[in-house]
Amino acid sequence: MSNYKYIAPCLFGVEGICAFELERMGAGNVKAENGRVNFEGDLNILARANINSRYAERILINVGEFEAVTFEELFQGVKALPWENFIGKDDAFPVNGHSINSALHSIPDCQSIIKKAIVERLKSKYNISWFSETGVELKIRFSILKNRVSVTIDTSGEGLHKRGYRRKSNEAPLKETLAAAICDTARIFPDTKMFDPFCGSGTILIEAAMMAQKMAPGLRRFFAAEKFGFIPENVWREERAAAQDKILHNIDFRAVGYDIDPAAVRLAEENAAKAGVSKYVKFEVADIKDFKAPDERFLCVTNPPYGERLLDIKQAQELYKTMGKVFTQGQGKKYFVISPDEEFEKLFGRPADKRRKLYNGMIKCQLFMYFK
Repeated sequence: MSNYKYIAPCLFGVEGICAFELERMGAGNVKAENGRVNFEGDLNILARANINSRYAERILINVGEFEAVTFEELFQGVKALPWENFIGKDDAFPVNGHSINSALHSIPDCQSIIKKAIVERLKSKYNISWFSETGVELKIRFSILKNRVSVTIDTSGEGLHKRGYRRKSNEAPLKETLAAAICDTARIFPDTKMFDPFCGSGTILIEAAMMAQKMAPGLRRFFAAEKFGFIPENVWREERAAAQDKILHNIDFRAVGYDIDPAAVRLAEENAAKAGVSKYVKFEVADIKDFKAPDERFLCVTNPPYGERLLDIKQAQELYKTMGKVFTQGQGKKYFVISPDEEFEKLFGRPADKRRKLYNGMIKCQLFMYFK
């Protein structure tokens, strides 16, 4: 079985970017849906997507999909799938998942039936009646949406937004996958000059620096599937080596982040060092009212504090007014601001040239783009 089906869950609004990225990696039959991208490929694609994807939340092997409105249909549907291709006789396989708008809505019941069905299938294939589950863990995830069952194996382990450089962060951080998607929209090049006046833990600028260098986000972390028995070790070695070879060295990319909180600046510096981008990214303590837009071409990408989480609404709105004053217009000056405030453009003082709907966790936001 050389080709597998995969699912890459992703944030709402990021599906198109994620699909294009997977196509560039060589994935086949790429199809974006709400909150996920379906694709196909061999085991190298599995490793490549985990190591290189900036926008996917995780990579799942899609073992099978079918309709089920009764527990018997669920049991038979799961039992019919080729679990022996993935799970060894000593492997552990905990089951978790969710059900939305479906006849089978009891999660504990679905879990135990799926588990039982997998056990029955493996019993007949391995001719054993009891599974110790003392070996490698393969997490089985199920999703039942409008009676459509999807059963998958998680290959990532920790979510792919955990790149390995951000051990801890200040309050209300932007998810790395979302920061990368915003940077993709803003267009990062190896010679980009960039600013973030509300840098927090530095996520936007670190993601941009990695992008400018063509540095794979997963090079510094481990993935659950590295222990899976059906994946040869050389697959991971090959894909890591290929990702390492793509890194650009000594580029002209420069980024400066500012924050009013000295602790945030120190944390951002630590994170940049862990990510291996300190050479390109600097951080300073500064207030937004003191921001001076340089005369040269530059890109400003920022996530100002949200009223509902960090400051009260009025304080956040005062910041937007200040930004409107200090973010001066001019040839080659581009500003990309993510905010959930519907009044942002009015407070900022001018309408965006373009807007894009994105979700920061469960918060519906807009990416306001100023580039004219």
